[in-house]
Amino acid sequence: MTKKLEGKVAVVTGSGQGVGRGIALVLAREGAKVVTNNRKPGSTGAASFKKELDEQFSEEERAKLLALKGDAESTANEIIRMGGEAVPFYGDVSDYATAGKLIQTGVDAFGRVDILVNNAASLGFGMLATTSEADWDYQTVPKLKGAFNCMSHAIPLMMKQKFGRILNVASDAWVGIAGLGAYSAANAGIVGLTKAASKELWPFGVTCNAFCPQAASRGHVNFRATLRELMEAQGITIKVDEVKMKEVEEAHGPAENMAPFVAYLATKEASYISGAVFSITANGRVTLYSDPLPACEIKKNDGPWTVEELIKTVPENLLKDYVSIATLNEWA
Repeated sequence: MTKKLEGKVAVVTGSGQGVGRGIALVLAREGAKVVTNNRKPGSTGAASFKKELDEQFSEEERAKLLALKGDAESTANEIIRMGGEAVPFYGDVSDYATAGKLIQTGVDAFGRVDILVNNAASLGFGMLATTSEADWDYQTVPKLKGAFNCMSHAIPLMMKQKFGRILNVASDAWVGIAGLGAYSAANAGIVGLTKAASKELWPFGVTCNAFCPQAASRGHVNFRATLRELMEAQGITIKVDEVKMKEVEEAHGPAENMAPFVAYLATKEASYISGAVFSITANGRVTLYSDPLPACEIKKNDGPWTVEELIKTVPENLLKDYVSIATLNEWA
C-alpha cells in the first residue's frame, strides 16, 4: 500500500474511541504521524447522556459500549504497535489554552502540523422546550468552540508552511432534526465555520472540509438507548422496519471502514476540494451535500412593501409550491 500521507503530521481530537479512533488509525496506516486526544485517561465505554439512564442499556448495548472503550493512550499505543508514530494528549479542547497545547504537542513531537481533524463533541437529546442552558452548552461548546480553538492555533502554522488540511466532523443533524435542537445548531455552526474558513485559507494552500460520519460509536448506542427510554416513558410504540434497521446498523459498522475517505481528503490529490460537506458511512456510501443557493426572490422598486401586498404576492410568487419542512417532520 502506498502511504499517501507519509511525512505528514495529524492531530485528531476525540480520538480515544469510536469515529475519532478509526480516523487516527487510518491516517497512521497512510503514513501520518498522529497526536491522539481525549479529555482524560481511561474510559468505561458507558457514556450515556445522563447517568441515570445507564440501566436502560440492553445487554447487547452494554457489550457494544465496552467494546468501544479506549482513550488517547490506547489509540496511540495501537498505532505504535502497527509500526506507526503517535503521541497521546489529554485535555478538553473547548478550553482555548488547552487546544493550543494540543497543537503545540504536534510541533514539539514531530516538527509540524499538517492535518487537523476536529472530532471532539458531546451528544445530547431533548426537545427545545426542555433543553436547559447547561444542556445547550454541553452539546454546543465542545464541538463548535473546540473546533474554533484548535483551528485558531493550527491555522497560522498551516499558512506559514503553505499546506494544511482541516477536516471538521459535523453530523447529518446539521440540516435540523427534531429532538436534537442544540446538537443540530452546533453542527450547522460547524458547516458555516468550514465554508468561511475554506474561502479565507484557499490562497495559502490550506483546505477546509466537513464530513458527517456514520460508524460504530458510543454516541450511536447512547442515542438508540435514550430514544427508546423516552418513548417507553411516554407510552409510544413504533413498528420496527427491519430492512431499514439493518441498513442503519450496516452504516454504523467499524469506523476504520469509513475513515479512508477522510484520509483521501487529507492527501495532496484532494487539494482542489474545499468548503464541501460530505456524509460518509462505514458501509461505503459517500454523499456530497449541495451548497445552499437562493431559490427565488421578489422585489419592489416603487417603495417599501405593505403587509397587504405581501399577503397577496408572497404565496403567488416567492413561495409558490412551497411546503414547510415542519409539516414533513415525524415529530409534528
